[in-house]
Amino acid sequence: MSQIAKKHLLAGIVFGDAETGEYIYLPGGEVGTDQPLCVFEHDGQKEDVDLDRAGYLVDHLTLKKCSHPTLGKRSF
Repeated sequence: MSQIAKKHLLAGIVFGDAETGEYIYLPGGEVGTDQPLCVFEHDGQKEDVDLDRAGYLVDHLTLKKCSHPTLGKRSF
């Protein structure tokens, strides 16, 4: 699943869980870079994570496609 999650992140899809307040997305400024960094929002913080780690977190935390409170369904 993480390969699919990574492709979705690269396409701007937001993954998250509104109950826990955890979200992962790829900011528009990272599109087309050699090593894109995603944003992992949790516990009121924002943390940069590489694409492989983001794919792992989507699976491990069982995050689903969702609508971010600020960004909506897509990050760009």
